[in-house]
Amino acid sequence: MPRPRSVVPRLQRRLACHQALYDPRREPRNRSRWLPELQRWQARRLEASFAEFLDDPRSAPAARFFLTDVYGDHDFSRRDADIAKVLPMMQRLLPEALLRTVADGIELGALTHAFDLRLAEALELLAPTRKRLDPALYARAYREVGLARLRGRQIDLIVQVGQGLAGALRMPGVATLLRLSRGPAKAAGLGELQGFLERGFEAFAALGDATTFLARIERNERKVARRLFAGHEDPFGA
Repeated sequence: MPRPRSVVPRLQRRLACHQALYDPRREPRNRSRWLPELQRWQARRLEASFAEFLDDPRSAPAARFFLTDVYGDHDFSRRDADIAKVLPMMQRLLPEALLRTVADGIELGALTHAFDLRLAEALELLAPTRKRLDPALYARAYREVGLARLRGRQIDLIVQVGQGLAGALRMPGVATLLRLSRGPAKAAGLGELQGFLERGFEAFAALGDATTFLARIERNERKVARRLFAGHEDPFGA
């Protein structure tokens, strides 16, 4: 019997959107010379903003998971291809709440990349001959792209992914399910998806108090967004 209000249609739509955004044939802005520099610069900025979490042994795994698996400059297309292949099986085996977390993660990746494409396009116009990004130029491009409401949605999704993984710790049988599926997932070529779920689960298990961790990330990111939109002279400062 199908589950009521299944998350699977949403998951399918998010996968299609994500795949289209990363396809250079359908989205030529993926070839922008500014895109790699932008993504490297943002990754360094995020790592600096996460420094206090990375220095704490308890929060470091969760912080690193966010930087590498949720909100970094990595290409998640392999993970999403895994999800597309096993979606019917996932629907049968995984709790609906965990499926929603996967959907939130894919939506976050798609929205982040869509912003990156717009930022790269803005940088092409603002600085056609420059090769390096700095805070002032980034802030100009950020304001040029605008879309404050969607920037807020991006931060909402960061928090929702964290809350979903933290909530999975309280679900009976999830840890056992992930452990038992490790071998079959690897044999089926689904290592990226398995690794994403395991790393998230283990990181939040080590964290303990996810509420405080996520609240601090949310507060910091919303402050940076407000300062960027306001033209603050030091948007990333204390």
